Amino acid sequence: MAAVTAALGLVVGLPGAGYAAPGPLPPYRPAQGAQKVQGATSTADAPQVAPGKVYTDTLAPGDRFYRLNLDDRSTVYVSAVLQPSPGVKIDSSGDGIKVSIMTTDGKDCPGSSGKADFGYGSGGRPIGAAGVRRLTEDAECQQAGVYYAKVTREAAKGSDQTPWPVELKVSREPGLKTGSAPVPAPSSWPSAPPVAPGSEAVTREGGTGFNDARALGAGVWRDGLRPGQTRFYRVPVDWGQQLAVSAELAGAKRTKEYASASRGLLVSVYTPYRGLLDDKDGSYDGKQASLTLPPTAPVAYENRFASDDALRSAGAAGWYYVAVTLGEKVAEFTEDATPVPLTLRLNVENKAVPAPPYTESPATAGFAVEEDDHTAARDGLTEPEALAAADRRRTMGAVAAGGFGTGTALLLVLGGWTLLARRGRSA
Repeated sequence: MAAVTAALGLVVGLPGAGYAAPGPLPPYRPAQGAQKVQGATSTADAPQVAPGKVYTDTLAPGDRFYRLNLDDRSTVYVSAVLQPSPGVKIDSSGDGIKVSIMTTDGKDCPGSSGKADFGYGSGGRPIGAAGVRRLTEDAECQQAGVYYAKVTREAAKGSDQTPWPVELKVSREPGLKTGSAPVPAPSSWPSAPPVAPGSEAVTREGGTGFNDARALGAGVWRDGLRPGQTRFYRVPVDWGQQLAVSAELAGAKRTKEYASASRGLLVSVYTPYRGLLDDKDGSYDGKQASLTLPPTAPVAYENRFASDDALRSAGAAGWYYVAVTLGEKVAEFTEDATPVPLTLRLNVENKAVPAPPYTESPATAGFAVEEDDHTAARDGLTEPEALAAADRRRTMGAVAAGGFGTGTALLLVLGGWTLLARRGRSA
């Protein structure tokens, strides 16, 4: 009987009998309509990838090449999001991903490389990096023609060597009407953390990655994390604005009296083109802990010409992404089935300023903040939910317009009949 009771306890969580075994963490959700592609180990066989498209591939340690046919009127970003399974062995703090854009003669374009690493002890989690072919006057890589995106997965010998899923996104940002000559970038910006909002927290469940990241605005937001889990959120940040992020973990249900994870809490901020802007980590021992990242630089076009990485990354308006990870080693001293309460405090500082004079709308590629974006942040919508809501609004608008037109026509017909009747009576 005791064995039966214990077995039941494992299922329904009876007191003193343990707790239900947790299910697997939800996997990274790929983009809708993503195309499969197979990167080549040589530029000679590199498959073509095009701006405005999202691709899926698998990536073993080493280099993979993809071909780009670029114009001479736009900046192009290629991002790669690596998606290891939770629990895989990552042996080195240098394990990660790097993306660069290179010419046909094998030279990296100036300032083209972006990289991100897992950090020792963080475990498997989605990480992203982006390379860029940037329009800059009198620099290399300004001509139209063939270029290559080189995506490198870096892994130490002791780390997992199996291929991991990777998502590639190619984004095109139009040039400016006034040209692309660099202007002086600011040497400093307001970096003191603003007073974190103290309002009541609103529950918003984060997504598995960039494609289903939950939209948030300034305020206080509540979620929960299991060990090894990463939640993604997105925040609209317009020209001239700064994003400030603070993350708190509440106390957890501990199974050991003394234990700690050195990278128990990790917070990363990504740009609209999925390049890593900033990240920070801290230890977690099952007791209250928090991390506060310095505010991003005010978003400005000229930032992209700066030498400072954090300043250069705040060079375009759009959705900025926040990824929060609870280190997998936290499972060694907490009940893995019980999510640890997470509180996010977000500030979006400054009033938005006008966008630079682009030659065409940058909104198509995600380099703008529109009214629909503020609506999505207010309502907490993922991108698929926001697109569906926009479709419904357009359909309702068309129906309303059609109904108005039909009603107007009916009134005109009735008015004509009335006038004819009156004329008939007066004849």
